[in-house]
Amino acid sequence: MLYRYCCRVNMKLKSFTMSRKKLVHHTSYDQKKRANAALLISAYAVIYLKRSPEEAYSTLISGNNPGYLPFRDAAVGECFFNLTLLDCLQGIRKALQHGFLDFESFDVEEYEHYERVENGDMNWIIPGKVLAFSSPHPHSRIENGYPLHAPEAYFDYFRQNDVTAVVRFNRKLYDSRRFEDAGFEHHDLFFLDGTTPSDLIIRRFLHICESTEGAVAVHCKAGLGRTGTLIGCYLMKHFRFTAAEAIAWIRICRPGSIIGPQQNLLEDFCTVSINPMKIPKSTMNVPILENAHQFTNSTNATRH
Repeated sequence: MLYRYCCRVNMKLKSFTMSRKKLVHHTSYDQKKRANAALLISAYAVIYLKRSPEEAYSTLISGNNPGYLPFRDAAVGECFFNLTLLDCLQGIRKALQHGFLDFESFDVEEYEHYERVENGDMNWIIPGKVLAFSSPHPHSRIENGYPLHAPEAYFDYFRQNDVTAVVRFNRKLYDSRRFEDAGFEHHDLFFLDGTTPSDLIIRRFLHICESTEGAVAVHCKAGLGRTGTLIGCYLMKHFRFTAAEAIAWIRICRPGSIIGPQQNLLEDFCTVSINPMKIPKSTMNVPILENAHQFTNSTNATRH
């Protein structure tokens, strides 16, 4: 959406027929649509007009303009973490600074192809380093109209994009040896859906990413909550994203990511990640299945 919007605006601004006309960006009074429209035009200002997030945001709230509805997670129920428009703009700027966002080389057709469930449900969060996807299954098949993919369905894409390791956070749905026999490392770091990882799991995940030569493909069952949370920790440690910036960027790449208490965990991690993490003794009893063969609005759309 963001890429196509920016392309459309650039095309209009460069059009000869528009040379003597003003381009008007408008939306309805619906609060969700208004927030989405504000994000698009201000993101354009940050990406192409080189405005700071604060400058782009101040333009939107100047005069008598009312505030904007914050973005929330894809969970059902009361929201305990609001993501502001400014948070999103700051996440986009941080992605630009680190080269994650480059519309000059971005292949939108490839992105939209592989993010479809029938084509793997994959999104690069850190291009060339961390890929998020939903869990493979024992066999490729259609179940209740929903495409499921066996590990083998990912091999060619992973090899073409230098993915050398796979990390699984959900319970076993496939035999990890199928990845290992094909030459990929495979790591199991199980914790329950919708919950937060222990400090030990966070440290194990960070070590895997840091020690792996090549890219790491990360999944839980849907590749949203647990997956986004751990990738957020990596963004904060290595690229100095704040929790809000990390959540914003991950949701722009993969809508629906990071839900409920996982948002608050990232806030806490942002506070302690500056210093070496201390592992409480209580976490030592958390099962770490390392290599074990055992058992929104439109910005935050829910995935299956």
